[in-house]
Amino acid sequence: MRPPKDFFLPLALGAPEPLREVPVRPSRMIHFFPASNEKVVSKLPDLAPKVDILLANLEDGVPAGDKEAARAGMVHVARTLDKGETQLWTRVNSLDSPWCLDDMVAAVVEAEGGIDVIMVPKVEGPEDIHYVDRLVAQLEARAGLDRPIGIHAILETARGVANVEEICGASPRMQGLSLGPADLAANRRMKTTRVGGGHPGYLVRADPGEDADAPRLTAQQDLWHYTLARMVDACVAHGILAFYGPFGDIADGVACEDQFRNAYLLGCVGAWSLHPSQIDIAKRVFSPDLAEVEHARRVIEAMGDGTGALMLDGKMEDDASVKQCHVVMGLARQLSERDPELAALYGFTA
Repeated sequence: MRPPKDFFLPLALGAPEPLREVPVRPSRMIHFFPASNEKVVSKLPDLAPKVDILLANLEDGVPAGDKEAARAGMVHVARTLDKGETQLWTRVNSLDSPWCLDDMVAAVVEAEGGIDVIMVPKVEGPEDIHYVDRLVAQLEARAGLDRPIGIHAILETARGVANVEEICGASPRMQGLSLGPADLAANRRMKTTRVGGGHPGYLVRADPGEDADAPRLTAQQDLWHYTLARMVDACVAHGILAFYGPFGDIADGVACEDQFRNAYLLGCVGAWSLHPSQIDIAKRVFSPDLAEVEHARRVIEAMGDGTGALMLDGKMEDDASVKQCHVVMGLARQLSERDPELAALYGFTA
């Protein structure tokens, strides 16, 4: 472990100096696209303005025979796409795969600085981040980049969950974490074949009444609440961003929206979108509701210097309340800077 005074020094001669803080940009959805699919890639210029993050996927979902084509597609997009304010990420293959090293070289050197963040799957401990950190620094120096590339880790093993705090603090490159529910479920030997979301068998049941044979109310529980909450705490403690991962049932937009909203309320800044139909869901869920913004504005205006306590609409508001309201207003302002429709909705237009 590097001593604190050396933590923000470059790990290779000629590599850019690491960032002191993670850039906070609109990140409501990480939209995955298959970089080897020319038809999909041809639509990216129209799609880019509609999403916060585009991600060229090189890992799961890409057959072994298509890995090189996906890598070449990612490089092509990084070099040629006019992405505007949209971030461009890539998900490389896992560190134990035969493709990872070539993915890294392509993402840093061949992409010529076009990649903002590298998503690393199946991170199990800080040692994985240390390896990627040093390698990326060496490649940045080779490529002559003047801006550091971030690292985003996917939490999808039990060991990764156990080491989540150490992973978050392993490098100043760490941009954030995503929950990977499918691989995590398999690694934990959970008995679900769903990709994210709940399960009808994971529930609580009301106690029996006087009539023992009468139906008893049940409520489906969230399989991912513990892990997601722990991940959010670790991310916030280390100044990085938390994301929910995939929701695999594309046809069930209602349940997808519920799962995304749970993540939003817990503190996640965004989620993955695997299909264009999930883009609008993520945009809607991870943008504050107008009523929340209006309430936050009223509380901030009423609280003055933010100290003390008062009654507003029959509810007590105090120092903690105004801090919560500043979180909502800060997000609303940030999103309004990019989205004119939201700016008009929230009343931030000039």
